[in-house]
Amino acid sequence: MPDHVRLVAWNIRAGGGRRIELIADQLRRWQPDVVALSEFRGTPASAWLAEELAARGLPHQRTTAESASAVNSLLVASRWPIRTRPNAAAPTEPNRWLLAGIQAPTPFAIGAMHIPNRVTGRKGDYLASVLELTRRWRGGPALIVGDTNSGRIDLDEEVPTFDRREDRWMRSLDAGGWADAFRALHGERRAYTWYSPNGRNGFRLDEAFINRALQPRLRAARYVWGKPQGERTPRREVLSDHAALIVDFDA
Repeated sequence: MPDHVRLVAWNIRAGGGRRIELIADQLRRWQPDVVALSEFRGTPASAWLAEELAARGLPHQRTTAESASAVNSLLVASRWPIRTRPNAAAPTEPNRWLLAGIQAPTPFAIGAMHIPNRVTGRKGDYLASVLELTRRWRGGPALIVGDTNSGRIDLDEEVPTFDRREDRWMRSLDAGGWADAFRALHGERRAYTWYSPNGRNGFRLDEAFINRALQPRLRAARYVWGKPQGERTPRREVLSDHAALIVDFDA
């Protein structure tokens, strides 16, 4: 039995497209036990990636993507069996929420999320639903993870972007016992997971929030920019415009 469980959460950008083989190779080198992918789609590239992950040891999968659809969706793939876990408080945003139980040696639940941008007008309801779900949660060890398009004012941004509601949402999760994994281990260290294409300003948009039942097992949380093997370019966005979040737990 391995001494730890590795989760990789990554926004792969627009279903992967022509980058998909390099994305698959990068995921293989990270050696995950569970992956949670945002902007996974029902396109041939994303479908190929799911098959490749299955062939490489992650055969148990759930997705919100519809066949032949280019709509941004989610994929959770695991070394161990998965069962979908309905929850009345969960976000109803189509394609952007997936709650699953991972039947690892020590089971846990994962809520994969991709929160809409503020300009859609749908972000507030999504944030409220996630917060309500965490307040009601009685399902044992769990984490919610993904591209939240949210962060703490000043701490997670190079220029002002986040508003009080987003900042309050982050603080409320922590106050309710769902710790920001990166902050729990690294305090107020600056880290950015996405850079604006125009101003090149950095923002931390990708997080994992871990409940009290799972926190004692948290070992590591770090952000890594995916790159082809041997690539020496200083460019971050070779494989995706988001950094991946890698979280390790004691098994």
